[in-house]
Amino acid sequence: MAVKVLLDSNFLLIPPQFKIDIFEELNRVLETKVDPIILSPVYQEIERLSNVESERLRRQARLALKLAKRCHIIYVERREGESVDELLVRIAEEWRCPVATNDAELRRKLREKQIATIFLRDMSHLEVEGYTP
Repeated sequence: MAVKVLLDSNFLLIPPQFKIDIFEELNRVLETKVDPIILSPVYQEIERLSNVESERLRRQARLALKLAKRCHIIYVERREGESVDELLVRIAEEWRCPVATNDAELRRKLREKQIATIFLRDMSHLEVEGYTP
């Protein structure tokens, strides 16, 4: 059975920036088949980035949207006043699954809740922090 992994928007920007196959790397670091999941508000963040003025960021976001097609996009509603990061923490806690992100503040919040994170290390490979089921 595949391990569910929630992907943050910045995680999908890794391939165009660092030439890393995040899906292959996720399977490698978790030593199992991975079911990559994008929550609908995360997908909406990427869509917004695909329309920004910065041509470089716009290109990266458009590639991230293509990568998102390899993931399960799950519709979830944010609670009133809930940020996307807070939503990721809440769902990861409910589903007991790791989160793939490079956001230092989000990683700190996940660590406090003892939720595993997957992040880019040394701009060359992914690493897991915390226990994964």
